[in-house]
Amino acid sequence: MEIVLAAAIGVLSAAGTWLLLRPRTFQVIMGLSLLSYAVNLFIFSMGRLRSGMPPITAKGAERPELYADPTPQALVLTAIVISFALTALFLVVLLASRGATGSDHVDGREPAE
Repeated sequence: MEIVLAAAIGVLSAAGTWLLLRPRTFQVIMGLSLLSYAVNLFIFSMGRLRSGMPPITAKGAERPELYADPTPQALVLTAIVISFALTALFLVVLLASRGATGSDHVDGREPAE
């Protein structure tokens, strides 16, 4: 399971970086989204990868190895909300820039053919 998660984080990071380097603003926004997903998966994996474990301790199960750490889950939930708001803001800026310049190129000018 750890190998699959590490590969998924690597693929998301590589695809996000590649999209960030593209000349179109929509591709840059998609790259930022993929990078935020990769970071969220990385933070989530820091809380131990165990299935079937309760997120908080129950009465009578006070041993810390019996439950998952809820802190990374709370951090990832906060990061998901923040990345959703940033994506919405970037889309509004993209639409305003396209309306003002008529192009979705990152510098506002289409490359010469």
